[in-house]
Amino acid sequence: MRAFFLFAAVFVAAVAAVYAGVVFIAFPLKYKAEIQAAAAEYNVPAALIAGVIRSESRFNPTAVSDKGAVGLMQIMPSTAEYINKIINSPPYGGVDAEGGRGGFAGGGDLTDPRTNIFYGTFYLRYLLDKFGDEKTALFAYNAGETKVRAWLGGAERLETTPYRETNAYAERVLNAKNYYRYRV
Repeated sequence: MRAFFLFAAVFVAAVAAVYAGVVFIAFPLKYKAEIQAAAAEYNVPAALIAGVIRSESRFNPTAVSDKGAVGLMQIMPSTAEYINKIINSPPYGGVDAEGGRGGFAGGGDLTDPRTNIFYGTFYLRYLLDKFGDEKTALFAYNAGETKVRAWLGGAERLETTPYRETNAYAERVLNAKNYYRYRV
């Protein structure tokens, strides 16, 4: 009987090790320092940032979508311009002599991991502030603020959208967030 429990313990440990290896392969983690810095700067959970990066680009800093979104967090150049305007206006304030708010007030290379992560995280914070709900903010990150405002009508948050791809995107990010929760 003792041998059986020993075998069972070894078997469970082996399965757990294989599972952990699969998770680390399926959910890679790069740019941890940049993610943590952006998370601290903008008060966004680091695991959420990592989940967005995995879902958007699978940690490829030079990824470009068919629609023209660039980098780790797939920022549209027009969104980067919009972010620059937000950064320089209330309630986010202006910028200091050093560039303030992560030093990205004047724009930057969206294929640069640090730049892209700070832009994407700033935009996530903006959407979280605007919509007050993580899932609704993710819908807006994927489909755009204008569409989400129209879908909301008078509601405070959304559980689903008319777009299957947007719904699947939010679920992918939230699932990935759970895998990254204890790694960033």
